[in-house]
Amino acid sequence: MTATAAATATTAAVTAAARTAPRSRGARITLRTLRVVLAMFFGVASGVPKLIAHPTAVESFDKLGWGAPGMYTIGALELLGGVALLLPLLSSLAATAFIGLMAGAFVVTVTALGGENAATPLILTVPLAWIAWATREETTKLVARLRP
Repeated sequence: MTATAAATATTAAVTAAARTAPRSRGARITLRTLRVVLAMFFGVASGVPKLIAHPTAVESFDKLGWGAPGMYTIGALELLGGVALLLPLLSSLAATAFIGLMAGAFVVTVTALGGENAATPLILTVPLAWIAWATREETTKLVARLRP
């Protein structure tokens, strides 16, 4: 495929994806607000306590047998993912990654932590899925930028 044909195909894909993005002002505001709220939740409310070794986070990860390395890894992923949710080019990718993280959190909560608060990861999956779907054209743009 020639460079011109590839560029044309990429432009067509981006244009087609952009047509499916939320068009109304209210939908754009809701989406942006949701991205900010979830970024704050994952980055500040969930990630930072793990990174500063808050006693409740330490207790949970010790109970799992993952210790400090697991706690710091998950905390860093949550903080970086929260930042990525705020960046339009990375928001769909970050939301998709968080869906995977929430699936893992659900399984761990049910199997190792007795199921307490198991609904939280499931509830968070719904807005994350909407963000991933509504901003999927950004992933197309990202892929187009990364291709040689």
